[in-house]
Amino acid sequence: MAEGLHPVTSPAVDSFGQIFTTFSGSRGQRTPVSVYRIDSNEGAQPFLSDIMNATALAFDADGILYVSSRHEGIVYEVSPRGEMAVYVEGMGVATGLAFDEEENLYVGDRSGTIFKISRDRQIYVFATIEPSIAAYHLAFGPEGYLYVTGPTTSSYDCVHRISRDGEVEVFYRGLGRPQGLAFDMEGNLYVAASHGGRRGIVRINPDREPSLFVSGPGMVGLAFTPSGAMAISTTNTIYRLDVGIPGRPIS
Repeated sequence: MAEGLHPVTSPAVDSFGQIFTTFSGSRGQRTPVSVYRIDSNEGAQPFLSDIMNATALAFDADGILYVSSRHEGIVYEVSPRGEMAVYVEGMGVATGLAFDEEENLYVGDRSGTIFKISRDRQIYVFATIEPSIAAYHLAFGPEGYLYVTGPTTSSYDCVHRISRDGEVEVFYRGLGRPQGLAFDMEGNLYVAASHGGRRGIVRINPDREPSLFVSGPGMVGLAFTPSGAMAISTTNTIYRLDVGIPGRPIS
C-alpha cells in the first residue's frame, strides 16, 4: 500500500479503514513527516509533522488518534483534521499505546514501566517488567488482560500478560524479537516475531499453541481493518493482506 516509510511498530486503523503509520527515524532525527495516512485511493499522504521519533499509534472510541514520542516522553492527541496537542508528558521512553474498555490509556516506557492514564489524566504506575532494547508493544485481549511484547537481548523472548490488578505473568515464551501484536475476534493473538527460525506473523491460539501465519522478513507490526484485511508493517513498507478475519475492537 505504501513504501519509503519507517514504522517501528503496528499501524493504526480508524473506523473508515484508513491506515496510519509513522516515519519514526533514528534517535533524535527530525523527519519532514511524522505520521502518514494511507487509503486505497490516494496511497500515503502526510498527516502530521513536528513529532520527534513518532513511535506508537492508537485510536480512542471517539476517533482521536494518540501518538507517542520515544524521544520526548510525550503522548500527543490528534483530531481527525490533524490538530495536535500534548495529552500527557513525562512518560520516559514512551513507546507502546493501548486503551482499555473504560478508555484508560496505557503507555509503555521501554525502560521498564507500564503507565496507566485515566480519562482525567491521572497517572499511575500499572506494572513493571523487564526493560526492552527497542520498544514495548501493547494490545488488550480477552477478559481485560493487557498483552505486552518487548524485545530483549534474549533470542527466546516472551509475551507478557497483565491482569486488571497489574499482576504480570508470561503468556507465551519462545519468540525471537517479538514486536507489534493484535487480536482477532476469536481470541487468537498475532505477533510480528520469529518462531522456529522463520520471521513473520505468528498466531498463538487461546490454548497458547503457536503457528506461523504469514512468512516474510522485516515485519514489525500489524492491525486488522474493518473489512477483515490485515495491514502489515515492515521496516519501510505497509502491506495489505486480505485474510477475511475480523479483528478485535481496539477499545
